[in-house]
Order: sequence, then C-alpha cells, then structure tokens
Amino acid sequence: MEYNYIKSLHLIFVITWFAGLFYVPRLFIYHIEARQKPQPDRDILSDQLKIMAKRLWYIITWPSAVLSTIFAVWLLILVPGWLEQGWMHVKLAFVFLLFAYHIKNHFIFKQFQNDDIRWTSNGMRLWNEGPTLILFAIVFLVILKNSISWIWGLAGLIGLGVIIMLGVKLYKRIRNRKPSA
Repeated sequence: MEYNYIKSLHLIFVITWFAGLFYVPRLFIYHIEARQKPQPDRDILSDQLKIMAKRLWYIITWPSAVLSTIFAVWLLILVPGWLEQGWMHVKLAFVFLLFAYHIKNHFIFKQFQNDDIRWTSNGMRLWNEGPTLILFAIVFLVILKNSISWIWGLAGLIGLGVIIMLGVKLYKRIRNRKPSA
C-alpha cells in the first residue's frame, strides 16, 4: 500500500516539474519578444514576465524537482531490484539529462531576471522542446521496461526531434508571413 502512495506522489511531482520545465522557456520566449515592443509596453511586459517566471520557477518547478526526486529515491528503497535492470539505468541517464536541462534553465532564468538576454525566440522555441524528448523516452522506458530495443527508441526520439524542429520552422515561416493587403 505504501508503494502506491509513494508512486502516486512521485508521478504528481514529476508532472508538475515537467509543467514548469515546459512553461518557463515559453515565458522566456515572451520576454525575448517583449523586448521588440515600443516603450512603455516593453518595460511593463518585461517586469510582469520576470515576476511570472520567478513564481513559476521557485514555487512550482524547483520544489517539484526536489519532491519528485525524494519520492523516486523512496521508491528505489522500496524496490531496490529496479537498480539491477537495464531499463532503469537508461531511465536514470535520461533523468540526469533532465536535471542538466533544469540547471541550464536556472542559469537562463537568472540571466533573464537581469535583462541579460542572449537567445533568439526561435532558438528558445527549439530549446523548449528538450523536455518533450526526455518525457517520451522516460515514459516509454517505464511502461515497457525494456532497454534492449533502445536503438529503436533512440531512432524514434531522433525522428520526434526532427518533426519538432520542422514544426518550429514551419511555425516561424507562418508567423513571419506578412498579411496580404
């Protein structure tokens, strides 16, 4: 019974962690685009987006990352045999990538809070797709519990990445189209 409660809490905090990781780069995109607005809109939008990002980052994203990790460790204590399985090793590698993505977002967040914006909106849109690829990989590994067919999974992730990049490029092309007079 304890296992099901801990697993449920782990999943809830994984979901809220991903929600934060999906949305904070979106706020960065809005912040980048706000800089192209005339005054006073630029400063008003920039200040509001900084507040929104700060609340999202420190009230939802960071606590969710910590709590999902605590409950994950608890699950591994309850079922230590998972650490002997190949799929779990691959999953933990993806979790490591997720933490690397999270930490990089923290540095980007700090830069944006100081109006030190080095990204283009298109570059940030591509960056924003990182957790999508990681989420797909982790969900399939956990559900299928199979690391033997990791080559097919990797090929699928690369294919998904290509589709996402093409979608971002198509979106940019459509967005940059000037309305006909």
